[in-house]
Amino acid sequence: MTQSSGTPMTQQHRADHLRRRLNELYPETLLPLAHRDAYTLLVAVLLSAQCTDVRVNQVTPALFALANNPQDMMKVAVDAIQAIIRPCGLALRKAAAISALSKILVEQHGGLVPADFAALEALPGVGHKTASVVMSQAFGVPAFPVDTHIHRLATRWQLTSGKNVGQTERDLKRLFPRNSWNRLHLQIIHYGRQHCSARGCDGTRCMLCRELTPECRIAEK
Repeated sequence: MTQSSGTPMTQQHRADHLRRRLNELYPETLLPLAHRDAYTLLVAVLLSAQCTDVRVNQVTPALFALANNPQDMMKVAVDAIQAIIRPCGLALRKAAAISALSKILVEQHGGLVPADFAALEALPGVGHKTASVVMSQAFGVPAFPVDTHIHRLATRWQLTSGKNVGQTERDLKRLFPRNSWNRLHLQIIHYGRQHCSARGCDGTRCMLCRELTPECRIAEK
């Protein structure tokens, strides 16, 4: 695909085309992790590290039946948390983090999840990506959480140099309007899972790869 003038697409033109296409495909977006508030979202995102959202959603009902707020969770033994979340992997580390962050929320934040990047990232087991998801989806603060999947797709679509997730996040924030970040993050996740997975597309098969990748556009001429 080229611009109407026949000249090659720039990085910004690819970004604009991508946003239009994703808005057509996903006019409504839902976070794939089941949750009911900022705390349960925080825990679910923490559990999703190196684990599928499907598996997390299978595990969290039992965990939240045991405790669904920091006041109750901090009283649960780490071993009991670990036993429930074992299918998610890294169970001991994640259980210890859930227990510790729950105690910190109660003792330092009045039992509430803070709507603050620095405060979130100071919690055990919470990195920048997790904090970004919570800030964007629980509090509506513009953020662009970049995990390995979004990093892979952004690199494949030549929206970033692909050096690391930090650089990818900066590049995506530069290319897309701030008011689109929260929605676009979810749209890219949905599209990647449905059409452009690591195994299901080699960068030349799905609709967006064919439209955004110069090599594919040249081959189709």
